[in-house]
Amino acid sequence: MFTRRHIISTREFTKEEIDYILSRAEALEPYARGAKRSDALAGKILTNLFYEPSTRTRLSFEVAMKRLGGEVINVSTPEMSSAAKGENLVDTLRVVSQYCDIIALRHPKEGASRLAASFSPVPIINAGDGAGQHPTQTLLDLYTIKKEHLLDSLRIALIGDLKYGRTVHSLAYALALYGATLFFVAPEALRMPEEIKMDLREAGADIFEATEINEVIREINVLYVTRIQRERFPDPTEYSKVAGTYRVTGELLKENESVIIMHPLPKLDEIDPALDQAKQARYFIQAFYGIPVRMAVLSILLERA
Repeated sequence: MFTRRHIISTREFTKEEIDYILSRAEALEPYARGAKRSDALAGKILTNLFYEPSTRTRLSFEVAMKRLGGEVINVSTPEMSSAAKGENLVDTLRVVSQYCDIIALRHPKEGASRLAASFSPVPIINAGDGAGQHPTQTLLDLYTIKKEHLLDSLRIALIGDLKYGRTVHSLAYALALYGATLFFVAPEALRMPEEIKMDLREAGADIFEATEINEVIREINVLYVTRIQRERFPDPTEYSKVAGTYRVTGELLKENESVIIMHPLPKLDEIDPALDQAKQARYFIQAFYGIPVRMAVLSILLERA
């Protein structure tokens, strides 16, 4: 059923394909935890080609490949590669693709992964392209929600940087496939782009917008918080106007004690650290779920169970 050679955008998935990946991830979770061993991808090599900083995505791809018995090449500091000499992405891809079986690519420019896929003879996984897409983050987000048994009754608020946040762009498209009710909470300058909202409405999604968390907190069962990203702002003064706009606190959660809190991480001050141990917090286990989900993606693309 899953025949896609590259993973570039969640918009290219059907609901059935996502369900298949999540089911495979669930089967692989004992291997992700180290309770079982696998050599399914023995002899295969993954290259992590990262032109932007990353902790969770890069490490979880590496762990996922190694848990499946494969090997990993990391290029996580472009200044130490030929990119520092001016080599373009396409030339780098043409070379690196000869050294490995699959590539996870992170790049600051939106569309870089799609460009790479048009030149690469091996599968490209988009590990984040600027303000564009981050499909494997979306898959692990969906897996987290599935583990909470909320995927079929989801009322979710996406909060923070909805203009530049690639995680929320990817996630919103996927959630529309599941009939989720979407609440977008952002300052005026960081609202979800109009073209994305138009696409979502055409897909039948119910969308509500607000500027304050307390306007929606009683209406939701998942609170998906994002960092307002300094690095995405072309003008630092514009960032300073919206930095620290939102903060999730214990006082807020008194309004809805059953809501779960998710975050793609890293987080700054948008969630009170006192909530890290709260029963509602899911963001650290959410980060772990990146391992079985990326194991599922790697095993599917390399055609081994």
